[in-house]
Amino acid sequence: MADFLLELFSEEIPARMQPAAAAQLGERFEALLQDAGLQAGSIETHCTPRRLALVAHGLPSASEAAREERRGPRADAPAQALEGFLKTTGLRREQLEERDTGKGIFLFAAITRPGRPAADILAERLPVLITGFQWPRSQRWGPASASAASPRWVRPLRGIVALLDTDVVPFKALGIKSGNETRGHRFMGGGAMTIDSPAGYEQQLRASFAVLSADERRAIIRAGAAAAAAAAGLAVRPDEGLEAENAGLTEWPVPLLGRFDPAFLDVPPEIIQLTMRTNQKYFALEDADGRLAPAFVCVANLVAPDKGATIVAGNERVLSARLSDARFFWEQDRKIPLERHAQKLKDIVFHEKLGTMADKVERVVRLARWLVETHPAQFPGATPEAVERASRLAKADLATGTVGEFPELQGIIGSYLAQVQGETPGIVSALRQHHAAAPAGCIPVAVALADRLDTLLLFFFEGMMPTGSKDPFALRRAGISIIDMLLEGGIRIPLWPAMFSHLAYHLGRRAGAGSADAESRIMEAIRQAGLRPHDVLDIAPSELIARNLSDESEFARVVAGPAERTVGALFRFLADRLQVRQRDAGVRHDLIDAVFALGDEDDLVRLLARVKALQLFVGTDDGANLLSGYRRAANILRIEEKKDGAACRPEVDSSKTVDPAEIALDAALGTVACKVRKAVAAEDFAAAMSALATLRAQVDRFFDDVTVNAADPALRANRLSLLARLRQTAHLVADFSKIEG
Repeated sequence: MADFLLELFSEEIPARMQPAAAAQLGERFEALLQDAGLQAGSIETHCTPRRLALVAHGLPSASEAAREERRGPRADAPAQALEGFLKTTGLRREQLEERDTGKGIFLFAAITRPGRPAADILAERLPVLITGFQWPRSQRWGPASASAASPRWVRPLRGIVALLDTDVVPFKALGIKSGNETRGHRFMGGGAMTIDSPAGYEQQLRASFAVLSADERRAIIRAGAAAAAAAAGLAVRPDEGLEAENAGLTEWPVPLLGRFDPAFLDVPPEIIQLTMRTNQKYFALEDADGRLAPAFVCVANLVAPDKGATIVAGNERVLSARLSDARFFWEQDRKIPLERHAQKLKDIVFHEKLGTMADKVERVVRLARWLVETHPAQFPGATPEAVERASRLAKADLATGTVGEFPELQGIIGSYLAQVQGETPGIVSALRQHHAAAPAGCIPVAVALADRLDTLLLFFFEGMMPTGSKDPFALRRAGISIIDMLLEGGIRIPLWPAMFSHLAYHLGRRAGAGSADAESRIMEAIRQAGLRPHDVLDIAPSELIARNLSDESEFARVVAGPAERTVGALFRFLADRLQVRQRDAGVRHDLIDAVFALGDEDDLVRLLARVKALQLFVGTDDGANLLSGYRRAANILRIEEKKDGAACRPEVDSSKTVDPAEIALDAALGTVACKVRKAVAAEDFAAAMSALATLRAQVDRFFDDVTVNAADPALRANRLSLLARLRQTAHLVADFSKIEG
């Protein structure tokens, strides 16, 4: 067994590309070995700013001999066919085996291929691995770069080390010959050095001031930053992403403490921290009370003779200039009221099909008020006026210079500006949490719910739903945000009316009618017809007209068709997101489908409670047996309905229930259906399941004692109606046909 080292030495590799590059190198090398019939005991990969390295331990000295069997022509084939086969195998006729395959006697060749030295295999295949390496971006260099066919790498490749134990594996890739020479740290490592073997590679690099392991560099940065901060009586604000980035920028990391003018602390701390992190890769520090301190930790890539004083001074000057720019934007923005910033939203396009950001604000204002006015108990303490004010200001900071410079701070800057101009705490909180995944608090939740629902409805209306892995408008994230807000806050909102009403409002505006008038006409027409908003989705436009809704043709043209497509698709989308969200909590996705399929549940809090009760029920013996009986009934009904071409109606004629088992089941279904309806109406889903469980004995007895397909057509029809009634009763709780297992 031998160890193998491959190092690809180059100019600085961008930190963000290093982890993926190391993973790709390992995957490609493993594929190379597998294809060549080799296997290593273990493989490790590393990446530093200037090198991509792989060490394979326990590599065999040669590949194993391989035996291949190949079928040739028939034994009585023409001589020309036989000669061709012998030529390809390198065998003689007497070395072939005749074998009866059932389709005739064919010739078979057993070919044994000897193993090959690992060094030869690597020398042959590594150039292909290196030249085929994929980078997000690559470049050409040197005189050959004038040609598009010249070597390409992420940055100019300077050297290749390829050692099998102590021997160089000779090959050439991207115009560079492999060898055993590399370089350590750019400034402290001296000149070229010879690597003796893979076993000593890491230590030789360390002796030349290059730490090979990214994890070790991160640990050095973390400990060094903490020590530098502690020496000044401060603490580092944890930032794993920044640790990883600095580890990708340095081969010999040296954390250093710097300071900035405390006067800059007048600027919101998020601006300061983001300036340090994004532009300079500095760690923010805080005092004993958790407040941002006027200090930072930067990470140098060398040990300076003056202990880093010059490096720190240079970084302090650069940071001071950056913070001055940030303070300028902040001071200019705070001079202008948020209302005036909001006026500029008419010049910012939300989406070319959906109007400006100002148009979106108007829609969010309307929906947020509707939510609070329609369901005041779900938003205690949130007045319609407060949510309207918060909705009008929530996106105003998008027009500020600060957010233009730091887009990550949208919402946060708005909350600071709202605080400066004396807005109430609820409104300040709504602005601050507007872009959070799951805001908390009545006003923040009302505004965020309205914003997410509006986004989903309109993108779905325009046919821009997520597809596969593509979700350019982050609609899945918006859907999960809605679900989290409703479930975590226990907010009981029927989503169908909310979505239908808002879509009616939007479509009314689009049709040119006064928005409020269009919405009120549509919703009043639905109420007069005795429909709930989501009932309309199952009714054809022609039937809507037949029901004499006000302004029928316009209603059907403008609302019914688009609503049927949009609201139905969106609620299915939310149900799918709920399945994903609840998977880790152990909630079965098929049970969510089973409850959702009934079409009468649009309160996600209640839906989930119903699903959890159903999950407990089907996990019991009574539940499992009743489910089995339901499936038997459903299978019989499906066969008979397909045969007859019509659905079996649950209208049982008691005079034709002649068998005691029929009579018992008929009576039980009447009693249980009444109990289940009352329990579901009272949201006592455990009681509903318990009532269903009492059917088990009667269902078992029915199938044991009764022949459904009786010779008498009247008896057969009545027994099918009894099964249809069983199906109907089960569907008061869930669509049992959706339950798996």
